[in-house]
Amino acid sequence: MPTRWVEQDPKEILSSVYHCMEQTLHSCKDLKINPADIKAVGITNQRETTVVWDKVTGEPLHNAIIWLDTRTKSTVDQFEANTPEKTREHVRALCGLPINTYFSAVKLKWLIDNVEAVKKAVEEDRCLFGTVDSWLIWNMTGGKKGGLHITDITNASRTMLLNLKTQSWDPYLCKFFSIPMSVLPTVKSSSEIYGKLVVLSQNGLLTTVAYKLGPDQPTVYALEGSVAITGAAVKWLRDNLNLISSASEIETLAAKVESSAGVYFVPAFSGLYAPYWQTDARGVIIGLTQFTNKAHIARATLEAVCFQTREVRVAVDGGSLFL
Repeated sequence: MPTRWVEQDPKEILSSVYHCMEQTLHSCKDLKINPADIKAVGITNQRETTVVWDKVTGEPLHNAIIWLDTRTKSTVDQFEANTPEKTREHVRALCGLPINTYFSAVKLKWLIDNVEAVKKAVEEDRCLFGTVDSWLIWNMTGGKKGGLHITDITNASRTMLLNLKTQSWDPYLCKFFSIPMSVLPTVKSSSEIYGKLVVLSQNGLLTTVAYKLGPDQPTVYALEGSVAITGAAVKWLRDNLNLISSASEIETLAAKVESSAGVYFVPAFSGLYAPYWQTDARGVIIGLTQFTNKAHIARATLEAVCFQTREVRVAVDGGSLFL
């Protein structure tokens, strides 16, 4: 990377925020604080740092260009040369800022001019721009499935595209910097309810909709742990191995032994679901000895349901049983 370039991976930024949120919830449990008492989440960010992403795929179109990156010096020089006064003060009366590598407009212009994926996404109306707050909020409120493309006025004021008097994106500034207004987020105040968070698990759980009780009521989300094979494992013992003649017999059979005697059954007939999500996993029975009988296998089958359930519970609590 050239010495004047300073970048960050937007996905790593997002992942670190999710990790921080999960650790906070875990700390709440340790401090005996009910996470349900958390009423709002605020965001602080790097202001001028520029992120562009594809609103269809949700993927970043380039690394985030950080506020102290100076690759846009030639871009700044070109804009200065195009002003009637040949000065970097040309736009200050509108946006309060000099034309400088520090601010977002020239970073976004550089991306459009120099990154083919960004240029193409702009042409196809797929490109979204934002400072880090916009990127985080868009993802945490649904992403490509209806995420909010917004920013607050303080961050907007650091782009060189906001008119300080009208407090909205300025058509002249956008034209001057050759920035299509279609990529810009909606400007909001610094303190209001922007939307509801969609929390993504870092421990293999699913983010899904729990319920929405009425057209004007908020959508409530949930974290879900899916287990593919539970009762189907009992059915397999009955139909494929003929160890039992009916499903109800398994409890009586399993109770004939005090333990599975080291026999473990992983019923990955359809791969493994939460929290592993390994479609290529296959079922296995291990720990067999010459003393193993069908009661041990029946007990191991019931225990497999418990083990899978426990894995989901541990993931909900923020831990991991991964090997």
